[in-house]
Amino acid sequence: MLTLSSFYESIFSCKVYKLSLDAACSCPNRDGTKGQGGCIFCSESGSGDFAANRNFSIKEQVEQAKKRVESKVRGRSGNRKGKYIAYFQNFTSTYGNAETLTQKYEAALSCDDVVGLAIATRVDCLGEEILAKIANIAETHFVQIELGLQTSNEKTGEFINRCYTNEDYCDAVRRIKQANPNIHIVTHLIFGLPNESECDMLESVKFVVRENSQNSSQRAQRCTDYFGLKITVLYVVRNTKLAELYEHGETKTLSKEEYFSVLQKMLPLLPEKCVIHRLTGDPPKRTLIAPAWTADKKRVLNEIKKLINEE
Repeated sequence: MLTLSSFYESIFSCKVYKLSLDAACSCPNRDGTKGQGGCIFCSESGSGDFAANRNFSIKEQVEQAKKRVESKVRGRSGNRKGKYIAYFQNFTSTYGNAETLTQKYEAALSCDDVVGLAIATRVDCLGEEILAKIANIAETHFVQIELGLQTSNEKTGEFINRCYTNEDYCDAVRRIKQANPNIHIVTHLIFGLPNESECDMLESVKFVVRENSQNSSQRAQRCTDYFGLKITVLYVVRNTKLAELYEHGETKTLSKEEYFSVLQKMLPLLPEKCVIHRLTGDPPKRTLIAPAWTADKKRVLNEIKKLINEE
């Protein structure tokens, strides 16, 4: 496996920071096309609590987002030392008019020091037209598509109101690879979903590894051979269906010890060609209900780094 910073540096020869943007999309799981209310854990902002203001133009959002990461990008000397990836993060960033969305992607790429795109979406929202346009962008720019699988347990998928199947995920991975093998596919998983055992969580990891390793060697030769994995513990935020379940004692969250135990068992399952994009979430403190330990992001990140180094 490879860390995200090492992966990006191998491609861009510098540090790369993500700028969280809003494409002003909705979600078929909110507007009635597939369901209502979204997944039970999804916040009112569509899991993009740190995204720039959607009322701004994309170029204005990019400038706004740059200011948020300015202290990281500039060293003590004040010299710029990094580039950016435009991250269309919240809701379903391929859900809408393909031409309009493409214009937004291209507007972000036209901004100074933006070297690539990250597009978060659902596996059932990659129609032929939008995928073809993204594949075309990937001919000249780095592109990663982030797919929110969350779990490979179909019963859990129904319970969390995911409104798509594992086969939908497999189909999306196949079609992305066929459209342009240069596209970096990143899969989101959540550990600690209601009623899931440690075995369920590890099976989800095995499922993602298997599906992303189809028709390719286990050993990565080029950056395009790598697939990405994003892991977070389930956290409860206000004004969600999950919050109602938690407050009525119908579900619970993992302790830090439980979460780290699963991570420790997961790491040996990851092949060389897997890029670890994230092993912890970033819940907004103003709306976080549980687990409280996730709010101390710096300490959690340090403990995760120690865990990885021990492997």
